[in-house]
Amino acid sequence: MCTAVTFQTKAHYFGRNLDLEYHYQEAVTITPRNFPFHFRNANLLNKHYALVGIATVSENYPLYYDATNETGLSMAALNFPGNAIYQSVRDDKDNIAPFEFIPWILGQCANVDEALAKLNQLNLANIPFSKEYPLSPLHWILADRKRAITIEPLESGLKIYDNPVGVLTNNPTFDYHIHNLKNYLNLSRDEPENRFAPQLTLKPFSRGMGAFGLPGDLSSPSRFIRAAFTKFNSVCGESESESISQFFHILGAVAQQNGCVRVGEKFEKTVYSSCCNTDLGIYYYRTYENSQITAVDMHSEELNGSSIISYPLIISQQINNLNK
Repeated sequence: MCTAVTFQTKAHYFGRNLDLEYHYQEAVTITPRNFPFHFRNANLLNKHYALVGIATVSENYPLYYDATNETGLSMAALNFPGNAIYQSVRDDKDNIAPFEFIPWILGQCANVDEALAKLNQLNLANIPFSKEYPLSPLHWILADRKRAITIEPLESGLKIYDNPVGVLTNNPTFDYHIHNLKNYLNLSRDEPENRFAPQLTLKPFSRGMGAFGLPGDLSSPSRFIRAAFTKFNSVCGESESESISQFFHILGAVAQQNGCVRVGEKFEKTVYSSCCNTDLGIYYYRTYENSQITAVDMHSEELNGSSIISYPLIISQQINNLNK
């Protein structure tokens, strides 16, 4: 399970929590413009926008979980079990495997409008990467500075939703999450008023009671509500330091702690949290074990190259000892 968020101050930010019970050797991965993207049923893409994000690299192919391209278009894949349906290859469509979807869109599109033109011809095909990496049931959030959309491969076909909230979690389908927001119309950052019985003297006994009823569990509907409430009531300066700090606090409101969600014999946790300044191409992250923010600037690399650049995640805690 996961949560993805868009955020705007002076710059635009995009990031996510990856909540899983295992690791796949994730790394911050930069794919330069001349790396050849081979697609199973589409033409070779050997010149494209450069990408930065987190991926597992297998057989010299970046399996991106989330990424931003050099124009600022960003995309993240989130778990969507029981709902994601991939189709057989069709002659009248662009047949793209789910693991190819992020590079196929971000490699060619500069903004959401350009991506929508591609999506009109898209068929997400039932093609796994390998036996080691079988198909995952996914849906996606795609965003630029101006707008966000949600893309869901359903049994009825590919469904594309405008996403004015700029938040995505997991099941149910996205239309449910938008409708579910209406159940929380009374939530407020302000002190609540007594509407229960004006003739009674009823006053709040604690700060924060305007948000009484904000769900605190770790289910995807609750994380959607909590992430949206935190984002839209966020107060943040415009500096880079303030912006990324606030972004990680928003993600922290929906982070999963080890031990709270059992999955078989393991426990799901927030493996990493990310925040990309999409204007500058700087990818920030922290991991479950390492709360220090680490940054990778895509523009500090040779973006006209043809070889993938990877920085394995720093997972051990980095402590600033002041008196040693």
